[in-house]
Amino acid sequence: MQVTSTTLPTDSEESSWWRRPAGGREVLIVALPLVVSTLSWTVMTFVDRILLNQSSSVAMSAAFSASMVWFALLCLPLGICSYVNTFVSQYHGDGQPERIGPSVWQGVWVALASVPIMILAVPLAPTIFAFAKHGAEAALQETRYFQILCVGGPGMLIAAALSSFYGGRGKTWVVMIVDTGVVVVNLVLDYLWIFGYGGFPAMGIAGAGWATVVALWLKALIYLLLVLQRKHRQEFQTRAGLCLDRPLFRRLIRFGFPSGAQMLLDVLGWTIFVLLVGRLGQTESTASTLAFSVSTVAFMPIWGFGMATSILVGQKLGEDRDDLADRATKTLLGISLAYMAIISTLYVFTPDLFLAGFFVGSTESAEQQASARAMAVNLLCFVAAYNLLDAVLMMFVNALKGAGDTRYILQVSVVMAAFLAGCSWLAVEVLHAGIYACWSIAICWVWGMGTMFFWRYQTGQWRTMRVIVPHHTPTLHEQPSRPDTSTLEPAAAD
Repeated sequence: MQVTSTTLPTDSEESSWWRRPAGGREVLIVALPLVVSTLSWTVMTFVDRILLNQSSSVAMSAAFSASMVWFALLCLPLGICSYVNTFVSQYHGDGQPERIGPSVWQGVWVALASVPIMILAVPLAPTIFAFAKHGAEAALQETRYFQILCVGGPGMLIAAALSSFYGGRGKTWVVMIVDTGVVVVNLVLDYLWIFGYGGFPAMGIAGAGWATVVALWLKALIYLLLVLQRKHRQEFQTRAGLCLDRPLFRRLIRFGFPSGAQMLLDVLGWTIFVLLVGRLGQTESTASTLAFSVSTVAFMPIWGFGMATSILVGQKLGEDRDDLADRATKTLLGISLAYMAIISTLYVFTPDLFLAGFFVGSTESAEQQASARAMAVNLLCFVAAYNLLDAVLMMFVNALKGAGDTRYILQVSVVMAAFLAGCSWLAVEVLHAGIYACWSIAICWVWGMGTMFFWRYQTGQWRTMRVIVPHHTPTLHEQPSRPDTSTLEPAAAD
């Protein structure tokens, strides 16, 4: 059983931003590997779209639209599988390692239960992309890419659940190594499969899709082998806990479902936004794809910091140290805001630093490239306008997730997703507004979300919330369950 150190920090350590508990050193040890991991996937998608753009801008835009629809399809189960991190982090902080393995396997059961979703989505793809009205060629490529990605969906979900075994315990360097290695494999396969080198057929956008599928299943296999190592079986019950634990499974669904639904609603809102913007024309579609692709350079590291916030809040609440959970959140917020300020400045003053690579080897005419570039430069200013509030949004929503405040998160997401999708539809289909009006709506969405999650965090209600039964409570999952009065109760039986 984990023993929490009782050694108190010295006065010099408490006064040091770097050395104090939940200070710079501690949070960066957890966060930086996650930032590298998310950046590696950013590099993969960035290079993937550059390679596809060398084939055609239609292929690049089609891959972007199709991948967003695919990700939206996965968001609900992915949010639940990823929420295993919170269970692992709180059990780890509370000194209950024997509950970590069973928690991880409940996430895998969610992943397996989601396989029918992928199967049913394949024949529906032509209808989905015909509705987008992006043109016959784009719809054909979107459909093909989406259907291929569906094969890799279960692998992505299984990997998300299994990686929580390391992420939730703060062993994020393992996640970094696995994710980075898989990204390298994906990029190599992209190059070979898109253009037809090394004996691979030249399959264009389909090749890019199959490269992603191979990478996703490879990642799932690597995590499976790591989790099942002999040294983990006794302490963490990684083999004995493989079976379905119904009380724990229900608890994961209870807290994880709102988290997954929030992710689904956010991505669904953005997906509808992208599909509607695509109706404005090919230049608008290409420019938006470029802007979103470049924005991942800002967003994905912040996502990594957000994941670290959720993990650290979970661990500190497991230790019954809400003061340290608050400190970790604010430390990571400060780091995130500093990063966002730098990257936003670069977006405004040196946009070609990010955009130039997309036009190398492009088959589009010089006039088409110039139009898309000019519009993308303007859209990066819109991205810069919401980046700082995006950092606020990510830090506080993940802090609330780490505590278990997922019901409020879902309620906000329902309202704001309806706002983003509804206003985008109104702007494009009714008011016939241009691309910049649509992106102004996106700014309002981010600002609104950031403000509401900041307010909720400031109320302090999260400080008493838990998703596990604390170790000092003498009851485990064998205890008869108490009446369920709220999904946000501080502690309840598994």
